[in-house]
Amino acid sequence: MTYPETFGIAAFRSRQQVMRFDSALKRAGLRSEVISTPREVSMGCGLSVRFDLNDAERVMNIYRRSRPENLIGMYQVEMNGNGRPTVTPMV
Repeated sequence: MTYPETFGIAAFRSRQQVMRFDSALKRAGLRSEVISTPREVSMGCGLSVRFDLNDAERVMNIYRRSRPENLIGMYQVEMNGNGRPTVTPMV
């Protein structure tokens, strides 16, 4: 893996909402995957939806349309190669 690697995540309190949002992104033709939530986002069910930051605007639009429950937040994650990611809330 090449560092730094940067991507977005949508963190939820419910695994069911993670799966629904992942499906909504895929139906819209976006690449996404379910991943373990970084430790720095301490709340939640332990799973998040990973997406490409280039698709962030479309991801936000899908969120606004679908309004899934239990969203903790959307974050930018940067893997630095030192084992601990930098996690920044996305506005």
